Amino acid sequence: MGEKIRDRYVTFDNIDCYKDAANVLDALYELFEQKPESKNNFWNRFDTFIPENYHEILAKENEKDILYHICSNVFYIFDLFEEYDFEKGIELLDRVEFDCC
Repeated sequence: MGEKIRDRYVTFDNIDCYKDAANVLDALYELFEQKPESKNNFWNRFDTFIPENYHEILAKENEKDILYHICSNVFYIFDLFEEYDFEKGIELLDRVEFDCC
């Protein structure tokens, strides 16, 4: 069998926006762990909107707030990933922005 085709703007087949948003959060937290200096007051405030157990919440229901926070801060998240040359984060963010935001 071939790879599942992602179909955006028509059926959203094989696109899980909530999982993709969680992947961006994972990348953010990975960057903060690797480079603690990257987390400033803006990111401390952003963090207050994200539940600690966001993976568990997403497994049970589509948590729209998590996707909203990623989509509404795309510019800032991209800028952070770019400033610290965090390619993994940029790729994950591009996917969410392109498919879901």
